[in-house]
Parts: sequence; structure tokens; C-alpha cells
Amino acid sequence: MKPLRGISSMAPRVLLAELAATYAGHPVSFEAAGGLDVASRLRAGEVFDVVVLAADAIEGLIADGCLLAGSRVDLARSGIAVAVPCGAERPDIATEAAVRDAVLAAGAVAISSGPSGRALTALFERWGIAGQIAERVICPPPGVPVGAWVAEGRATLGFQQRSELIHVAGIDVVGSLPSEIQVDTVFSAGIGAGSVQVPEVRRLLAFMTSPQADDAKRREGMSPA
Repeated sequence: MKPLRGISSMAPRVLLAELAATYAGHPVSFEAAGGLDVASRLRAGEVFDVVVLAADAIEGLIADGCLLAGSRVDLARSGIAVAVPCGAERPDIATEAAVRDAVLAAGAVAISSGPSGRALTALFERWGIAGQIAERVICPPPGVPVGAWVAEGRATLGFQQRSELIHVAGIDVVGSLPSEIQVDTVFSAGIGAGSVQVPEVRRLLAFMTSPQADDAKRREGMSPA
């Protein structure tokens, strides 16, 4: 029995590994890479049975014919959290104003190249501070967690999906962004246009969207979609 071949962006990788290990149906194996790299590989013709990315990326791949039309299913929501180096003073992030002050006071601010980074960039622009902090905002390459740069001391403040930050050693997760500026990313799955095991993929996705998968999503810093 040939395992289903899956690929995802970095944020849901631990969740998908857990779900793949507990799924009692067809064997499945996921690899993970930066979201931009995943999309590039699909557009270059690489074949996967199932792909998990942010919802807008899945829609783009469907539009490009890389994934089956109508195959998108929403799996989980993930909010943005804030991290500092382990043992560092934890800034106040209880309100929008407090987060803005923390960003302005930080020596270097790390954001991702994925959905959370785009959301933070838009937020900095809305606050009118994008130009002021431009030289202090750093972005690890796709596939490198923001938390890794925070742990190394390259950044004093980091923003990324909670699901990514909670698995990085050497950092303290201060908490999630306050509700007024929180941006939830919906991670969705799509079926590869070249898959020859579509019925098996549909059964896998039915499991991954069922109540059986909810506890794993919460453990990994996400919530059911």
C-alpha cells in the first residue's frame, strides 16, 4: 500500500504529524517547508496527494490547476503570538497600544515570511511606524522559525503563529495578540491534481476535520476551523 504523500507549510507540521500517526486509514506521510516554497514546487509540477497551506494559498493553487477544484477543506485556525528570549523581561501585550509600544521599544523585531508576517507588516503600516522601524524588522528565510532567531538573540521580540512558537527551545511565549489586532490564519487542505488516490485522500481529510482531531489541534496551539 503506497502511502499518501503530503506537504504543508511549517505552522501545522507538528499537528499533521500527530494526526497522520493516529489515523487508522491509509498510511500518510507529510513533509514541511516554507509556504512559498511549497507553492513553487506545486507550480513546478511536483505531485502530492494532499497539500496543507493557508486558505488563500490553497485557493491560489486550485485556481492554477495544481489542486483539484472544489477540494479545499478548512482544518484549523491559528492566531499570532509574541515571544521573547528565554528569561527576558516580558512586555505588556494586553492592548493594541501596549503592543505598539513594545514594538517601538524592541531592539529587533522578527516576523515570518508567511501569513502572520504579512499581517504584522500591514499592522505596522496602519500604525504609521513602518518606516520608523524598517531597519529593525527582520525576517528569517522560509522554513526557519521566527522563534529560532529570538532564541539566538538576533531578535528581542518575535511574532509568529502560536503553533510554531510553542515548539522552539530558548524562548518564552508571552501570549497571544489582543483580540483587537489578532489575525487568525485558516489552514486548509487541498487534493493534488495529479493524485491517483483521491478517495483515500478524501477519507483522510474527513478524519482531519472530524471531532476526533479537535484535541490535537488545541494541543498544538490551534483551534478547529
